[in-house]
Order: sequence, then structure tokens, then C-alpha cells
Amino acid sequence: MTDRIAISARTTPEPQAAARTDPADVPVALPPRIAVIRAIAFVVGAASLGAEISAARLLAPYFGASTIIWANTIATVLVALSAGYAIGGRLADRRADVRGLCQIVLIAAVLLALVPFVADPFLRLSVKALGALSVGGFLGSLAAVLVLVAVPVMLLGTVAPYANRLALSRVADTGTVTGRLYAISTAGSLVGTFASALLLIPLIGTHRTFLVFALALAAVAAPWVESKRFLLVPVAIGALLAVQPAAIGAGVAGARVIFSVETPYQYARVLQFSSGERWLELNEGVAVHSIYRPWSYLTGGYWDDFLVLPLAGQLGVPRRIAILGDAAGTVARAYGHYFPSTRVDAVELDGELTAIGRHYFDLRGRDLHTYTADARPWLAASRARYDAIFLDAYRQPYIPFYLVTREFFALIRAHLRSGGTLIINVGHIPGSDSLERVVSATLRAVFPVVVRDVVSGTNSLVIATTQGLSGARILAARTVLPARLDSLAAAVGERLGPALHDGAVYTDDRAPVEWLTDLSILRYATGQR
Repeated sequence: MTDRIAISARTTPEPQAAARTDPADVPVALPPRIAVIRAIAFVVGAASLGAEISAARLLAPYFGASTIIWANTIATVLVALSAGYAIGGRLADRRADVRGLCQIVLIAAVLLALVPFVADPFLRLSVKALGALSVGGFLGSLAAVLVLVAVPVMLLGTVAPYANRLALSRVADTGTVTGRLYAISTAGSLVGTFASALLLIPLIGTHRTFLVFALALAAVAAPWVESKRFLLVPVAIGALLAVQPAAIGAGVAGARVIFSVETPYQYARVLQFSSGERWLELNEGVAVHSIYRPWSYLTGGYWDDFLVLPLAGQLGVPRRIAILGDAAGTVARAYGHYFPSTRVDAVELDGELTAIGRHYFDLRGRDLHTYTADARPWLAASRARYDAIFLDAYRQPYIPFYLVTREFFALIRAHLRSGGTLIINVGHIPGSDSLERVVSATLRAVFPVVVRDVVSGTNSLVIATTQGLSGARILAARTVLPARLDSLAAAVGERLGPALHDGAVYTDDRAPVEWLTDLSILRYATGQR
């Protein structure tokens, strides 16, 4: 009998033998509940991209939102996901069960929930590092935060190959099953991207957005770990939603926070001193973006110079001005007081700052018009012509690249009356003039006359026009200015001087503002001037 079976097996026609041993018909494993795997794939896709958006937002208040920061964040996420894919494939071959998959997801959920709490001490250190311009602390804290985000994202990356292995029942279905899971995961990524950027971060803030995605991961994974105690994980994460996020920024001696808000664009807070003076700080808290003194319309800072610099031109006191980057309205408020007949068009990207200005900084004026818009698109859509345009749009420590290009300055020139002036606040690292040289060179590509007003070691105002500019005109105008502006006009008129030379001309195609600023920080921190 045995011999017959053996002979029969050897003499069976080849096609039939192949049919009985075709790998396509070999069962891989009985698939678990496919709906569970698909739900996990969807939520993990959403959490991966949601964590990336949230990570960039978490870093932005301290390091800015430049292309460099985005490149670091995206690169970290991609590396973490790649490592996760490799690890997940090996784990799936060793232990292909839903319980193992859900345990990985639960660990990722816990780590993701810890990110906003564990990262906060590092971020506070980064504020001090940036404030002292210590490059070691700056880069070290940045790397630390990115590593904190990379770990849970790496674990999320292990889910894709693991889930794919679990979902297969026949080798013949590999393409269909894999494609369907990728589609589900990608759909989750889309939901995570838009939910975090358009819904969660604006409504509940960055810290709680991390917690929402962590809660979703825990909720989809905990019921399938086969132990009721793991159900406490989503409960604990949900409880963390009640914890108030820590305030951003370093403390200022003698001041207390009287208002703070996380806007769709940034973190903003109002500091008040015992004298009644108020400061508007954004994000990292290193720079002051608006000042209010209840006893004066002057600040003692660069904002005051905007009141007299237009008088260096040939149009005298401006009849209409545009302020691009109004913040809480320090300059607009002063113009409303000293020059009530001047129409002021105050443009601010973040409408929350305008509201703060009206409530906390006495922002008002007889002919004040406020606009919530990005400066360049707003100006491009406008038909108005101005005697003076002020540009003061910073997200520390960077000025948006598209606001310092030849094309943008040409747009401004088209909106200036003949003899009108463009005045730009150029903030810079102490002792570094590289950004000012670039701004001056780019202005010269559009305007024939460019001069500078050195206000302090960290601020210069660069003035451009199509006709002559003279400090003597400012001095001569003192007789018609309000008495409170007399000493200011005298100081500004005396220090007005030639603009810097030897800078590159920036264009919309090439304007490496972030690189230039980061290089200035590096040189300052290493003792190079």
C-alpha cells in the first residue's frame, strides 16, 4: 500500500501537483476580527500625522516655524516611522496576534500622552538657552524634544507591517489586504492632519491635542489586550485632559500674567508691572511686541521712531499710513493720539492680537481701520496709496521671507504716493548686521534712496523712498510737531545715516532668511562678531 501511494504521487500530472501545493491556496493564519485591525490602522494613521503637526506646533513658540524647524520635524518623523516599519515586520514574524499589536499601540499612547508634560522642562530650558544665545542649549533642547516625539511615532510605525501580517488569511490576498490597510491608514492620516490643524489645536491647544490622539489610540487598543486593568489607560489619559497646560515663556521680574491665550498662530500673553505698564509677549517670550504705558503714548523703544521718520521725506505728516504687522497696536495708538487726522490701516495676521490691543493696550483712534490678514496678500488686493508704509512683522527670531524680497518691495512701491516712505523694523542679534545688509540691498533694487536709523543694538529701522530723505527735514519739522515729540524728532534727525552695503538681493525664489538668522545666532554664541 505504501509503495502504491508513493508511485501514485510520483506519477501524478505536474499541473495538478502544482495546484495542490500553490502558495496562494495555503492559509497563513485565521484572521482576527478584521474590523479591529482596520480601526487600529485608521487611528494610528491619524495619530502619526496629528503628532507631527502637533510637534511642529509645540516647537514653534520656542524655535519658530521656519522651514528649518519643519524640516527637522518631518525628518524625525520619517526616520522614526522607517525604524518602526523595520521593527514591526520582525515583531510580526515572531508574534502575530492582536494582543501583541494592541500592547504596542498602548505603549505608544502612553508615551504620546507624556510628550507635552515631559517636554515642558526641556522647552523652558530652551527659552533660557535662546535668551542667552547659548547654541549648545538651543540645539540640545531641540534635539531632546524631537527625540521625545520620535519614540512614540516609531512605535506607531511598527503597526503597519504588524497589522498587515494579522489581516492576511491567504497569500493570494496579499495585494488586496495590504492596499486596503494602506488606504485606511492614509485616510486616517488625512483626518489627523486636518483635525489637528483646523479643529483641535485652535480649540483646545497643542498640549491637549497630543492627549486627544493618545486617548484615541488607547481607546481602540485597550479592549483587546485581554486584561481589564488595561482599560484604565484610556481613563487615565482622559483625566489628563483636565490638567491645565503650563504657561509658555520665561518669567519677567516684577511682572504678572494678566491674560494668555493660544491663538491659531501662536501663544500670546500680556504682562503687567506694578506701574501699570503692559507688555505683549509672543511665543518664546524673548521679544516684546507691543508696549502700553497708561501715562504716555511713547514707549522709549523703536515704536516711537515711526512717528517722526516719515517727516524725513517730502510729504510731511502722512495723511494715510499702513502698518503691516500691527500686533497690539502700539504705533497705531500713538498715531491716533498725535496725528488724529491721519488714516491708519493696521494689518495684523492674528486677529486675537488686535482684540488684545483693544482690551489691554488702549488700541483706538479717530481714523483707525484694522484688518485681519496676511500683509502681502492684503496689500496685493488693495488699491489704496499711502504716504508711508510701516513693516514690523516678526515671528521671533525670523521675519517671514516673503516680506523681504524684491518682488514684495516692488509691490509696496506701487502702493506709495510719489515721495512716500517705506520703513522696516529690522531686529537682529547684537553685533550682527547681516540681515540689515540684505534688507538694504534688496530695497536698493527697488528704491533709489535707502537710509538707516540705528535705534539700539538689536533694532534698526531702514527707510526707503523714490525721492530724497534727510534728517534735516525731521529737525525742521519740530516746530509743527506736538511738544512731546520734540526731543524724539531731534534724536532721530541727528542719527539718520546711510544704509549698509554689501548685502545679497533676496527674491521670492531665493530668500534664506532662516538660514541667515540661524547663522547669526551661531556666530554670536561662539564668540564671532
